[in-house]
Amino acid sequence: MDRPVWMQGRGPISRRAVLAVAAAAATGPSLIGGRARAEASTFAPEVLRRELGALYEGLQAAHFDLFARVPRARHEAAYRATLAGLDRPLSKLEAARRFQRFVATGRVAHARIDYLLPAFRAFRADGGRALPLEVRIRDGRLFVVEDASGTLRPGAEVTRLAGLSTADLLARLWREVSADTAYMAQSLIELDFAALVWTAFGAAAAFEATVDGRRRTLPALTRDETAKAPRAPRLSIDPTERVARMLDDGVAYLRPGIFMNLEAGADPYDTAPFRAFMDRGFTQFRAAGARALLIDLRDNPGGHNAFSDHMVGWFATRPFRFYSRFAVRASAQAVAANAARLTQGEPGRAISRMLADAYARARRPGDVVELDALPVQPRAGERFTAPVFVLINRRAYSNSVATAALIQDYGFGQVIGEETSDLATTFGAMEQFTLPATGIAVGYPKAFIVRPSGDLTARGVAPSIRIATPILEGADDPVLRAVLASIRVPSALRSFPVGGGGPRSGGGG
Repeated sequence: MDRPVWMQGRGPISRRAVLAVAAAAATGPSLIGGRARAEASTFAPEVLRRELGALYEGLQAAHFDLFARVPRARHEAAYRATLAGLDRPLSKLEAARRFQRFVATGRVAHARIDYLLPAFRAFRADGGRALPLEVRIRDGRLFVVEDASGTLRPGAEVTRLAGLSTADLLARLWREVSADTAYMAQSLIELDFAALVWTAFGAAAAFEATVDGRRRTLPALTRDETAKAPRAPRLSIDPTERVARMLDDGVAYLRPGIFMNLEAGADPYDTAPFRAFMDRGFTQFRAAGARALLIDLRDNPGGHNAFSDHMVGWFATRPFRFYSRFAVRASAQAVAANAARLTQGEPGRAISRMLADAYARARRPGDVVELDALPVQPRAGERFTAPVFVLINRRAYSNSVATAALIQDYGFGQVIGEETSDLATTFGAMEQFTLPATGIAVGYPKAFIVRPSGDLTARGVAPSIRIATPILEGADDPVLRAVLASIRVPSALRSFPVGGGGPRSGGGG
């Protein structure tokens, strides 16, 4: 297909540009070489102001809808405030921090600058001290899961920290995080609590806090000190592990792991090993006479639907797609990033070719192009016909959320557990562009993906059977035990919507 006029005459992408895109996609901003390297050079205020302008202009051009969550007026105010603060030279790290706070204004998870964790790891490697707390946030309340200093007991509630109430603390940390909803922000704050406290308040030897009504001084520890602390046994789910086995009472248990191929040296988009694993597992379940199937998607980071679709095909009762609408904005930035990937070999090449074809239908920058893949057919021949349950939690992300939404919306199974923090209808398909002077990589969503039901609500997948994740999740997996108990109750199986048609409210294919 011929390229539209606005894509012509651009010339070949240089090898330097290709390598820059590849490096940005792999590591984010170049902050992983240690604190000294990150601080080695600074950028003058006038350079930083131009970079901020390029950042804002780039987001307006490439983001699917920059003002979807937060109106233009608030973006303009944040832009002016950030611009006014660029009044002295800054290191790349500090510039990335300031720019991320501006990007987070939009409250879209897939618009972000991923500087934090590489910078925090470099800080810790250089002996930096940080608050050694792991926390759980529930309904705006902050609880201790583990304190490596031994100062606080697990389960203690923190009501003040760094001079702020819990509500003000969470609002302050949300400024550092790109998140669509408060629930999502709190989930992300849980994951990176120590790093976020460091980037928000700086390094300190100790932090003052109020815990269970008492004032406490919480020491900051080095990485080595934290590593030496004894740890209580806790549940740990390995997202790379795939499990298919029979449990008691005829319940089949399937943990598919990440929806990608993780074999060393293999194409990450090669579905053959995953498909073989799934086929063996379902064959085993059928032979054992499984009366129900539990698919465990907790802590699953996602992957690609070419993997999950094969799994769903085993028990789907009609053709399906993981979306009712998949729209892509054809910006110059997205076209360039996709073209760069096409020069890098086979992994993911089919996806890049599909996007290239879609972009070629756009007549000018900013046009929105609809993707309309054919529905996936249920498996021909032997299928799994017993009731299906899908276990989720707030740490299920990306394609695992889309998979749970698909199964729920088509009535292929019943979702159980804790609501996901990642959204079922989302701005996604993240790309990056690079700021010209600092080299900071800026992520943005090029697509709008609507769940099969057509529901546009900015919300995760809500389970029909709710089982709360406890603050202290022991190694004996209390959630799984509670789920299995609920599945074994005959009334739960009687209420299960076996079979069924398409999505329950509109759209879907």
